[in-house]
Amino acid sequence: MPEIFQYAFMQRAFLVGILLSVIISLIGVVVVLKRLSMIGDALSHTSLAGVALGMILGLQPVVGAVIVCILAAFSIEGIRKAVPRYAEISVSIIMSVGIGLASILSGYVEDGAAFNAFLFGSIVAITDTEVILALVVTVIVLTAFILLYKELMYIIFDEQGAVLAGMPVRKINFVVTLLTAITVSVAARSVGALIVSSLMVIPVTCAMQVANSYLKTVVYSVLFSILFTVVGLTLSFYLNLKPGGTIVLTGVAVLIPLMAAGREK
Repeated sequence: MPEIFQYAFMQRAFLVGILLSVIISLIGVVVVLKRLSMIGDALSHTSLAGVALGMILGLQPVVGAVIVCILAAFSIEGIRKAVPRYAEISVSIIMSVGIGLASILSGYVEDGAAFNAFLFGSIVAITDTEVILALVVTVIVLTAFILLYKELMYIIFDEQGAVLAGMPVRKINFVVTLLTAITVSVAARSVGALIVSSLMVIPVTCAMQVANSYLKTVVYSVLFSILFTVVGLTLSFYLNLKPGGTIVLTGVAVLIPLMAAGREK
């Protein structure tokens, strides 16, 4: 057995990292193709406000993050519907609110080190309970994505057409919004609130450079995400680097040549 897998904390890190890689990339496909890639940033920053609120109230920080992220996600949807011509401002507004609240509430958190752990994640310090939580969320997101695969594809590329075709677009968007908020909240503890949005976008962007269909984009996004996580965790272990940042930079290192090759075609 390689040295890296002789440690229980690294075994948990790889397990949770791969589980989160799958669901973050699946959510990322929907978010990126709907041209809402900044929603990950907005929710991840807002999750910090939830973490701080949870710590202040004596709740589990992840629970606080989930609640606040869900509220933020539906607020984004509400603003988008209220101002459809300027839908993109909904993300900026909620991100601003999230950053402001996180900044204020963090001043009342007694355990600053615990709060800071959510900024860049602590995937090598996750508990067995968090492993179970990641597993449960993965099963839920995977099941929803598989069951709604055709509907999501239709909505992503032609939401108006999906409405006219009689699809329950509002309900599906509700489910996607809910799953996005939960995924971001859970991932914030492991990979970091400031990093999770990058993990949503980079694998999908890489997949778009080599895929020529929606299905291939989904599959390649998941494969790229797992690759970045495995390589990033391995490098972070042997080079003593921060796991979250190493995973993201690994993705960027792959994305740059793929984009360069795409321009040459």
